[in-house]
Amino acid sequence: CDPRVHLPPPFSRRFGGLPLNQRALALLQSVRQPVVVVAIAGLYRTGKSYLLNRLAGKDRGGFSLGATVQSHTKGIWMWCLPHPRRAGHTLVLLDTEGLGDVEKGDAKNDVWIFTLAVLLSGTLVYNSLGTIDQRALEQLHYVTELTEHIKVKVAGEGGRQKGEDSAEFVHFFPAFVWAVRDFTLQLELDGREITEDEYLENALKRRQGQPEKLDLPKKYLRQYFPSRKCFVFDRPAPRCDLARLDELPEAALSPDFLEPAQRFCSHIHQHAGTKTLPGGHVVTGTLLGNLAVTYVIAIRSGAVPCMESAVLALAQIENSAAVGEAVAVYEEQLEWRAALPTESVQELLEVHAQCEREALRAFMARAFKDDEQQYQQQLKDKLDSKRAELCHRNEEASSDRCKAVLMELSQELEERVREGSYSVPGGYQRFLADQREMVEKYQRVPWKGIMAAEVLQQFLKSKETVAQAVLQTDQSLTDRQREIEAERARAEAAEREAQRSQAMQAKTEQLLQDQTRSHQEHVQQLTAKMEQDRKQLLAEEGSRRRSPLSDRPMRSPRQSPSTPTRLSGWVLSSRGSRHLERRACPVETRTDGTGGPCLQEAARALRSLGIDTIPVLHLTPGPRHSPRH
Repeated sequence: CDPRVHLPPPFSRRFGGLPLNQRALALLQSVRQPVVVVAIAGLYRTGKSYLLNRLAGKDRGGFSLGATVQSHTKGIWMWCLPHPRRAGHTLVLLDTEGLGDVEKGDAKNDVWIFTLAVLLSGTLVYNSLGTIDQRALEQLHYVTELTEHIKVKVAGEGGRQKGEDSAEFVHFFPAFVWAVRDFTLQLELDGREITEDEYLENALKRRQGQPEKLDLPKKYLRQYFPSRKCFVFDRPAPRCDLARLDELPEAALSPDFLEPAQRFCSHIHQHAGTKTLPGGHVVTGTLLGNLAVTYVIAIRSGAVPCMESAVLALAQIENSAAVGEAVAVYEEQLEWRAALPTESVQELLEVHAQCEREALRAFMARAFKDDEQQYQQQLKDKLDSKRAELCHRNEEASSDRCKAVLMELSQELEERVREGSYSVPGGYQRFLADQREMVEKYQRVPWKGIMAAEVLQQFLKSKETVAQAVLQTDQSLTDRQREIEAERARAEAAEREAQRSQAMQAKTEQLLQDQTRSHQEHVQQLTAKMEQDRKQLLAEEGSRRRSPLSDRPMRSPRQSPSTPTRLSGWVLSSRGSRHLERRACPVETRTDGTGGPCLQEAARALRSLGIDTIPVLHLTPGPRHSPRH
């Protein structure tokens, strides 16, 4: 997206519901880079847009500002720009409509605006005025309603629609930054100076004797947003200049505002993480756009957005696209590497292997949650078809080349046959000599390809009638000599046929070996993908235990070691090394260094293919194995 302009609001409340701005959506989906998504929410007329403009490094020309009592921003506005500190990433800023606007006709708009900001962002900035007191916490009542408007899991699949464990929400929710504007108090507590973060944490503490109802905003903030950070800002300029704030030069702004604003921007640029899905899969602009569509469709239909369903729907879209992209990569690589016809089947299969390897890398880089390897199998089937098509094209190219060469070289021989040059005593021997000379010339011609012998065999077989006619008209030969020559011709033909059969058998064996190699490549890259996913899961778990936006450790509920997870991988079947099948079984995580049957079998399969195994997970079997897929 052009960093110099901001886009029309992709999510607007006009015309009922939350229609998506298709132009903005198309621009977002065109971003193939990973995205860092920062959304800002809060009461209307509190300076949210101005703070985002500072974050974007724009004094003017960014998000539009208003100076009246009316809410200015409608819906959710988006601004995409290159990340200032992270090469190859796009910073996506979401400026949301102010909450609590008295002119709104439907109070539910606030709820859905806030819900979308939570669902789409990786970092959520809540903007408020004054201090963090009970009134400010009560104004953040949208946090207490999140469980009513967001569902983690699909009903009937182990999830609960009400009262879901906060640990489930933590895996989906963004980091939380509270920006307190127009703050005029001293950061002191019990006679000592405190940090902004300590100020926030003290405000979120449960007070003895306080009614539970009053503690709900604090409770949900603590539970849903373990990663928390706070910044306090003085007023940026005198009241008389606030109406033209975006026109003021930097020197005209209050130093007590500029210093925390600079720290805020630096902190967000440095610590706001790349938007990821549960499991650690990095979100691109394309994925973010599809995710927004999924959530908005659910909201407009009257349903409660389900994060698990959205991720699964996103996985289907992305994995299908990953298959298409991988096939396109294969074709692009083939166009660059292949020069048909090749001189041998092995040379052709090496080209195919290189293209398949790159296609698999492209697929693995984009695909996620392909737990049963359904889409990887689709890709394999397509690449197998591409290999068959490549072999056919190679044979056609070779055959066409060989036929053209033989047609050119045999012109003189054909001319002599038509002129009757061989219909004389001794003509048969002259015919054989000329034919052998033509074959020798043919064999010296380069780049004929793998069909050279077979096309020559077909050509010579087509000339057997001519050779027999010349033999019968050669008066210098006795009947016995004619029989001997005919027998010799048949023996030569049989020898050529035997050579052709051997070549076909060798080709078949090479194709079977390539099939084994192909399976081996899939296993290798799948194993590497599983290891990468494992590391991402560990990194995600670590990020939950320690806030990426602060230095204090954060507590996050962890999955019980006895909770079954699923490991699905490629293993060898009992039908031999050329046949692979998928087998899945429930397993339990362990730390004693032993693996369950599925992992051990997979390791043996990899070793039998000559692949050095790497530990993916330490596993032990669950209560029972699932049916074979």
